[in-house]
Amino acid sequence: MTRGIPRVSFRDVGDLDNAIKRALSDFPTDVDLVVGIPRSGLLAANLLALHRGIPLTDLDGLLEGRVLGAGARLDHAADADIIASARRILVFDDSVFSGSALARARERIDASPFSDRVLYGAVFVIPSAAHLVDVACELVPPPRVFSWNLMSHSVLERACIDMDGVLCVDPTAEQNDDGPRYREFLRTATPHMLPGREVQAIVTSRLEKYRPETEAWLAEHGVAYRALHMLDLPDAETRRAQNPHATFKAEIYKQCDAILFAESHPGQAREIARLARKPVVCTDDGSFHQGLVGPARSLRSRLGRLRRGLRKLSPRRLRP
Repeated sequence: MTRGIPRVSFRDVGDLDNAIKRALSDFPTDVDLVVGIPRSGLLAANLLALHRGIPLTDLDGLLEGRVLGAGARLDHAADADIIASARRILVFDDSVFSGSALARARERIDASPFSDRVLYGAVFVIPSAAHLVDVACELVPPPRVFSWNLMSHSVLERACIDMDGVLCVDPTAEQNDDGPRYREFLRTATPHMLPGREVQAIVTSRLEKYRPETEAWLAEHGVAYRALHMLDLPDAETRRAQNPHATFKAEIYKQCDAILFAESHPGQAREIARLARKPVVCTDDGSFHQGLVGPARSLRSRLGRLRRGLRKLSPRRLRP
């Protein structure tokens, strides 16, 4: 089932900030106000406004005459004055895919008195949508996954998600007794990252005998999923002896058509990607593992050898 799995483009908050900083010189110098498109566009707009030292607002704030922060240069200016005096206004989002959010914003702004001063931009834009914006920090082909909106992203519909450490906190050593304290944990586990849409599959190393408690917790917290895969072993002692966590998860992932796995344990994330040969994001440390093998890995290996060879031939190394 690994054939046809696309190369996923992953970006975290650090990538978001770096993309904005690399593109700062591409933004017109007369932009005096940044407008973030809720919700995740506010993150990108805030970073840009901070780097440029200019006022920030959201879409409703712009239309209602409010700013969220004026910046050091305009600390004491009235909100209405800041908006009225802005030479150009940049409406900014974190990404553009279909352009629907941008189109809705544009429709509202076109009816405003300052529509002729507005530009549109985004950080990560798919190449086919580049014409929809005036400024794009980086062109990123789909499928794309962003760390800051992973749990609301449509990719969840084709994703496998780990349970403990992702959807809920991990049990403590004391709770993990494979007995009454563990069952109590299963019933009362604190939610950690809850998905906002249906998940293709939850894949957990919890034992199959705890399915009723697990299903009850998922129902209580409104987690929608199409499949729940659990480890079919008799007890935790057997699981510790076999240590099948990564291999079990990788096999489930490999046999389905999911294009992403979200795993909390860094070591397991690397191993799942290696075994399944498919992308894995680690929610604990933010690392991303593409999991590509075969021709793609061979090409990277050849490129690495070529770079090492070129470094050996550099002028610095040729000096006597």
